[in-house]
Amino acid sequence: MHLLIMRHGEAGWHSLDQQRALTDAGRLASASVAKKIAASPWRPDSIWCSPLIRAKQTAAIVSEVLNCPVEEQSFITPDDDPGECLNHLLDVHCHNLMLISHMPLVGALSTLLVDGHRRGIPFMTSQAVLLDMPIAGPGCADLRDQFLP
Repeated sequence: MHLLIMRHGEAGWHSLDQQRALTDAGRLASASVAKKIAASPWRPDSIWCSPLIRAKQTAAIVSEVLNCPVEEQSFITPDDDPGECLNHLLDVHCHNLMLISHMPLVGALSTLLVDGHRRGIPFMTSQAVLLDMPIAGPGCADLRDQFLP
């Protein structure tokens, strides 16, 4: 399986974290990364996104560029356990999946899959990484590519 993990685009501030929407810069950066992915050999078959507004808006932009369906997933919000996401990845039957979520989840999930720990690496907004996972499990993935805004 190839897994693209992307952090949502830059979001503005709001009194409720769940209501934060993308800025104009966030929309442009997300579209730029989506175009780079479209030009690569790593196009996803499906996109999972967090239910928070900024992730859904990022997923809509990416979906339009890549012509790819989006499924909202409740277990990939900022503070969710990357182990729960891994449990769901075990049941995935597509070969190329993209996940659009938030820090610290994207960083913790990436290091769980590549290095077998959850300390996490930083992701800039709109950044995406491509992991190659022959099987889904801690430490079973290799970092193959990254896409920067």
